[in-house]
Amino acid sequence: MSIQHKLSTWDELLETARKNTSARRVRRPGQSPSTAPIPSSLHKLLPDTAAPVLIYRDTNSWCPFCERVWFALEEKEIPFETEFIDLSNKPKWYTDLVPTTLVPAVKIEGNLVYESKDILLALEERFKEHPLLPENPEENAIARQWIEDAETSGFRDIAYKFLREPISDANELANLQAAFEAKLDQLEQTLGKYPGSFFVSTFSLVDIMYSAHLDRLAANLPVYRGYHIKGNPRFPRLNAWFEAINQRPAYHRVRSDSITNNLLLRRRFGSQPVENLSSLNLADSQAIEYRAEAAERLSDNREAAIADILKNSGVQGLAVNGDITPVKEAIDLHLRLLAEYLINGDKIVLPWGRIGGKDNADPTVAAVGAITLAYLRNRICAPRDMSAGAATAFRAAVDKVLTSLY
Repeated sequence: MSIQHKLSTWDELLETARKNTSARRVRRPGQSPSTAPIPSSLHKLLPDTAAPVLIYRDTNSWCPFCERVWFALEEKEIPFETEFIDLSNKPKWYTDLVPTTLVPAVKIEGNLVYESKDILLALEERFKEHPLLPENPEENAIARQWIEDAETSGFRDIAYKFLREPISDANELANLQAAFEAKLDQLEQTLGKYPGSFFVSTFSLVDIMYSAHLDRLAANLPVYRGYHIKGNPRFPRLNAWFEAINQRPAYHRVRSDSITNNLLLRRRFGSQPVENLSSLNLADSQAIEYRAEAAERLSDNREAAIADILKNSGVQGLAVNGDITPVKEAIDLHLRLLAEYLINGDKIVLPWGRIGGKDNADPTVAAVGAITLAYLRNRICAPRDMSAGAATAFRAAVDKVLTSLY
């Protein structure tokens, strides 16, 4: 443990991280998840005033239908509160409240609305600021029809069948791909109806209806089907749409990173990848605001992280005579090292490893570190634990520290 004195304390790391990022979360002691994002518009509320919207959503923040509503709330700058619902054990009060028993649902100034499409339209009707439907009556009617089409065209059913279903017959898979591409061709044509990169002349609810699903498909299809939407010359307008969506700050608050999407498909649906997981975005991995956010999340939530690692990573098997104290200290050490690297990057000299051709690491401490970092790399989740950009920076830093140390 001779390097501990060279590392910053957790309090020092947290203070430095918070100077370099505005991202914050509210603590939820004893609850799951243990923190929740703070709406960017919460400052608009007067003191002791309740937010006008309460959203009921999934605890893991994976649900694409919940993401639609969150996206709209952030775009329209509507202050809101969040109530998380455990989808594997929904409370009776929720199933009694919401006829479908599904998420999302919202209360808008006390009035219940459910189904994501209906919620989006209700928010648009009640909150006129930052409109997400065109003013022009004809274009408004077209946008509303395309919102309906996003639910009824069969695009989503065909897309996820192509992505998820285990298919061994090459002809059947080819037919599914052809049907999926036909739906993408329709979207490509629709995107050409108005100038600009969005479905109608400005960013709208139509874009929000498609964003979560297209984002997941673009991330997962290359890994699980070897098929690419992004970079595919067949779909230039869709690729321009992805680029335009990526310029919206609200999108970065609500989206998942590609690796979260990749891992989720394997965990929830048992899908088997045919390619490596998505590569990390270099720009996000180097951006100080994302690196600092990742360090802030790790520093602020370290106790929960250490408890999770001890419980679920298998690292307790390295304890001698059942004494986990040295293991816990080694976990803490490596997490502080990771936070230090996230904040300072290559300005710090990473200890141990093969620096100077000599391996100075205690074998047990090194093993604990390797297990800890490898476990965390695929354990963190965006946006449940941090934003997608911060998750990317976090994973890249883990890779760097692992490579440098061992």
